[in-house]
Amino acid sequence: MSSTAESAPAGRSEQLWTVEEHAADILAAIRPLAPIDLPLADAQGCVLVEDVVVQASLPPFDNSSMDGYAVRVADLSGATEEFPAVLTVVGDVAAGSAELPEVGPGQAARIMTGAPLPPGAEAVVPVEWTDGGAGGGAVVSMLPAGTAPGGDSGEVRVYRSAEARAHVRAAGSAVQAGELALEAGTVLGPPQIGLLAAVGRGTVRVRPRPRVVVLSTGSELVQPGEQLAHGQIHDSNSFALAAAARDAGALAYRVGAVADDADTLRSTIEDQLVRADLLVTTGGVSVGAYDVVKEALSSVGDEDEPGSGIDFRKLAMQPGKPQGFGSIGVEHTPLLALPGNPVSSYVSFELFVRPAIRAMMGVPEVHRPVVRAKLAYDEPLSSPRGRRQFLRAKYDAKAGEAAPVGGAGSHLVAALAHADCLVVVDEDTVTVQPGTELDVVLLG
Repeated sequence: MSSTAESAPAGRSEQLWTVEEHAADILAAIRPLAPIDLPLADAQGCVLVEDVVVQASLPPFDNSSMDGYAVRVADLSGATEEFPAVLTVVGDVAAGSAELPEVGPGQAARIMTGAPLPPGAEAVVPVEWTDGGAGGGAVVSMLPAGTAPGGDSGEVRVYRSAEARAHVRAAGSAVQAGELALEAGTVLGPPQIGLLAAVGRGTVRVRPRPRVVVLSTGSELVQPGEQLAHGQIHDSNSFALAAAARDAGALAYRVGAVADDADTLRSTIEDQLVRADLLVTTGGVSVGAYDVVKEALSSVGDEDEPGSGIDFRKLAMQPGKPQGFGSIGVEHTPLLALPGNPVSSYVSFELFVRPAIRAMMGVPEVHRPVVRAKLAYDEPLSSPRGRRQFLRAKYDAKAGEAAPVGGAGSHLVAALAHADCLVVVDEDTVTVQPGTELDVVLLG
């Protein structure tokens, strides 16, 4: 694999991996989850692995799109408010009705929205075009069943003519039998779930949503809602990354902060493997004396199993230089180790973890969309040579501009909360002038 070198303290040189190299290594090791059959109610957010073909036309029969009266067109010829057509009501047709009255010459049937068009009827007139059977002028709504004069019989006055098939939804007008309802690769959202239910599918074959376990490390971390002692901070990373995993389509499980103890961390990870398709840790991957993730996982690989274990790297990026990736456990569950600074961990998630989740789901496009936009800032911005910088920013699609928010510090979580994109400054650029056009990764 290619790499770039950069001078380090004490005359050492350290290997720096590019963002592309690290991302490619991760995706090369990720495999889509095996397909399973799920009940429709459990399939939301999953990806279809089969084409769904309509077995029966939808709707399966001609039905009314209005509350009103099913009529024959010839009986309404010349009908006006002054000279209405007077028809004999022969029955009610409600949605779900099995026995339908036949509409003959000079007759009508009360019909409700979604009810099947009765034999003999050619059109539906809205109730607002009639007197509703009450014998007065035009009404605005249908009287409840059994309360109209004469019940579902008597007479109705119709004040307008109608064309054939007026207010009738034809059988198969939504989809025809044999048509492709949804194709393999479709992510099942609410409209797709509704369509599957409408065409009668009770189960569907999908790739399941990956189960992602997020662990944050650090003895200084305290759960939100608890009182802080001197030197402590609230654990925000596990909440942010679990939310990001859910946003990517995963089932996320958050593990409270693990203290800086290698044995405790290894034990915690082993306990979590039973429910994890992917493990994500945050913190403890740099070169400090208490970087517990690196200490705990540097030697967990199986020497007889190629590719197992965790590889810790330094990347030519800012923020997010220290990274780790590999597999752990007998099932070789993928593990991504992210830095602990809040912005570093989130940017790393977007670049490396989110694509891995999407690849597990079997989604064809795993990356966030990238657009070109001009830098909207009052003064030039600096960027470290040899590092690809990711600036948090607000994107204005109409203006084609991205305005940075906050500074470059990897701890500035408040600025991150106001960003909806990442502005990308390449490794060879040290100064960016206002108005420069750059790549922008859209996060929304």
